[in-house]
This record gives sequence, C-alpha cells and structure tokens, in this order.
Amino acid sequence: MPSASQSSATLVLLRHGQSTWNLEARFTGWTNVPLTEKGRQEAVSAGERLAEAGIDIAVSHTSLLSRAIKTAELALQAAGRDWVPVKRHWRLNERHYGALQAASHEEMAAVHGADMVRTWRRSYDVRPPLLGDADERHPRHDLRYCNVAPEVLPAGECLADVVSRMLPYYYDAIVPDLMAGGAVLVTAHGNSLRALIKHLDGISDDDIPGLEIPTGVPILYRFDARCKVLGKESLA
Repeated sequence: MPSASQSSATLVLLRHGQSTWNLEARFTGWTNVPLTEKGRQEAVSAGERLAEAGIDIAVSHTSLLSRAIKTAELALQAAGRDWVPVKRHWRLNERHYGALQAASHEEMAAVHGADMVRTWRRSYDVRPPLLGDADERHPRHDLRYCNVAPEVLPAGECLADVVSRMLPYYYDAIVPDLMAGGAVLVTAHGNSLRALIKHLDGISDDDIPGLEIPTGVPILYRFDARCKVLGKESLA
C-alpha cells in the first residue's frame, strides 16, 4: 500500500469523540449534545495521529451537529490544519432515531423489550417509531434546517434511509474535493459513517449490522484517478 504522502486522493473518516449521551447509552440522533472530556481528548489525539502520518488535509466536511463540528475543530487544530475550508451539511448527520431520541437503551428495553431495541439499533431496514410533525424534536422546528424542504427532513430513519440521503452528498460534494487532490476529512457519526463505509467496502445488507466504528479513530481510504478504492487503514 502506498504511503499517505504518496497518495493524491485520500479520504479520512472520523467519528466524533465520545459525547455525553454516548456515555449514558442514550439514543442521540439529531439531538445536540456536547463532547465529554474523553471525547475532546479523542479528537485531539486523532489530529495528532493525522499529523504524524503526514496527512495533508485540504478540506473538511462535517455534519450540522455540534459534537461533529467540535471534533473536527479540535482535530484540525491538533493537526496544524485549522485554516482549511470547512463545509457542513445535514446529509452527514447521525441517523435520526425518531421517537426514541433522548431515551436510554435501558429505558426502551424495559418498555419494548431488548430484542426490539436491538432491532431498531442494528437492523438495516427497520425504522424506529416516527415523530409527529408537531413534535418539537422534529428537525422541521430546528433553525439549522430552515432552508431544507420540510418533506425531506426525517421523522425517524433506518440505516437504509441514511445511505439514501448521504450518498448524494458524497458524490456531489466530497468526491469533487477528492479529485482536486490532497486529503479530505469527513467528521461525522457512527451511522452516517457506517452508511458510507457500506458503500465504499461493498458490505451487504446482512453483514452491515456487525460493523462498529470507534470514536475518535481516523480511517483512511486511498483512491485512484477514477475514485476507485486502492487501500484502507486505521490510525488507531
């Protein structure tokens, strides 16, 4: 595999550092919650690893959720690349957990059963209970999404839905940056990154539930001139 410095198109995927609701095992989804101190350190460590590996980040992409934004800021600063352009988009947001958002896994298991909660969390195509349009947790009531058509905003998603809404952004925004040269940092979430990795690695619908992505660990993909994957590695 070629070294990072020899690669003209490098994609860096970074799951945000540990958040307060990660720590509490809550369904976070599109809810904005802060990083824990551990999460902030994970972000800094990720940036230091990128610098040590000689990854010349040229542009950064994040979701509109603060835990991803803060992780990217801390990582870029630690990597000495805090001056690069930053692009943010809702299509990189975490999976929307609908009516489960803010509840703990344990609370929902007590109400619906552990098997049902496991299905909602890990299945590819089973949506959680959806929010009503009037529910204050619905993204149509959040100023971050005031310029997005309300009918496009999710009331709850399965992973298949995340794949469908994330891939257009990958091809329309991220791939052109990759083809321009340099490295592209995408700081997002467990499920939006699972969706992208499913596509890049060709993982089947049956196998994707087993994919786990650690917080704060950069995952590198290298591409040829046709944006075909040449190699993959983790900077754990």
